Amino acid sequence: MSIEAPTLAEAAGRKAMRRLLPFLLLMYVLAFLDRANIGFAQKALQHDTGLSDAAFAFGAGVFFVGYALFEVPSNLALHRVGARIWMCRIMVTWGLISAAMAWVQSPTSFYVLRFLLGVAEAGFFPGIIYYLTQWFPQSSRARAIGVFYFGAPLAFIFGGPLSGLLIDMHGTFGLAGWKWLFLVEGALASAVGVWAFWYLVDKPEDARWLNADERRALSSAIQLDAREAAAHGPRDALAALFDRRVLAYAGIYALIQMSVYGVIFFLPQQVASLVGASVGLKVGLLAAVPWLCAVALTWIVPRRADRLGGHRIWAARLLVMSGVGIAVSGLAGGLGGTAGAIVAMIGLCCAASGFIAAQPLFWTFPARDLAGAASASGIALINSLGGLGGFVAPMLRAAADRNFTSHAAGLELLGLASIAAALLILIVAPRAVTPAARSFEPSVRRAR
Repeated sequence: MSIEAPTLAEAAGRKAMRRLLPFLLLMYVLAFLDRANIGFAQKALQHDTGLSDAAFAFGAGVFFVGYALFEVPSNLALHRVGARIWMCRIMVTWGLISAAMAWVQSPTSFYVLRFLLGVAEAGFFPGIIYYLTQWFPQSSRARAIGVFYFGAPLAFIFGGPLSGLLIDMHGTFGLAGWKWLFLVEGALASAVGVWAFWYLVDKPEDARWLNADERRALSSAIQLDAREAAAHGPRDALAALFDRRVLAYAGIYALIQMSVYGVIFFLPQQVASLVGASVGLKVGLLAAVPWLCAVALTWIVPRRADRLGGHRIWAARLLVMSGVGIAVSGLAGGLGGTAGAIVAMIGLCCAASGFIAAQPLFWTFPARDLAGAASASGIALINSLGGLGGFVAPMLRAAADRNFTSHAAGLELLGLASIAAALLILIVAPRAVTPAARSFEPSVRRAR
């Protein structure tokens, strides 16, 4: 390898971003739709099935129990058989189960299908994060993960109006609107899962759309990162599950997910309440506004952090902004009137932008300490334990609102969770991340 290797690796990384990330983004949009679309279906689903608010909150969260239980085994399976096969399996099964939600008839069937949806989707998100570590070196990883994270806001920018439109199809061919919602979005996920088998490439060495020199250069840069991570991180999959740093990151991620899912499961209803309308296309369009802001910030901040460093400080700032925004959205929404609605929407924009843009930065921290099978199991454990925050959040929010007889109480609690995550990042996360401009220096010295 010559001194030109860094340039080749960067060129190969750019090709990989153009080739892989749009498809991974599509997959994540569908994943997010299928786990969060019950927010749009909530009122009609409750009306037709007799679900209470408490039963809905439990069913919304029980998804994460199945998800958490099977995260680590699923990611180890992906490590063993490759992304093409395993991502196809995940998407096809979760699409079928999501479509089956159209036949929910009671609280029990709702709980069972939500739990099975979590089991089916287990390993998708950590699998993609692990997959990205196999394609992008540390110097460009936050940007790559940041683009992937566009999936969450895009799911609401485009999925919100789509979900509202499907809800408005109520009565077409004798089906309720919420049934159309689950059937159509579930079928889309399964179709893209079949496509994934033919489209994805497991590792750079197998990419025919890279030339031989680019494959070698990109593989060398990634292997260098893996050797450095293996030198000071846990050495195998089992050790990663008991590593103190991994467990600390899992706790931080749980707090972040409490903020995320405590907001998104109720966002359509919150926006509907602010504007005095029922959930449909209009509310879907308005609910997309916070996610447009999230896309903009997620595009800007990870790129800046990769270029200049400061991942830790940026992540903390974003989570504080999110926490304040969540609390403000609840307090201002309770004031009523046009001014209160505008301030509440601004708060929701800050909340969504903060907790979405912070997460690509967060994932660079454990990725620096994990490699190989330890990376697969460690990332899965962080996501699975962290995902339990998504199980707890809807019930905590509902309980806080009920006990304090205020619709702002639950949101204030979720805001505190986001701020606590920011403080823990300042304590636990590495104090510096090498800027991209110096990221390839070890490779060049080694090559010489």
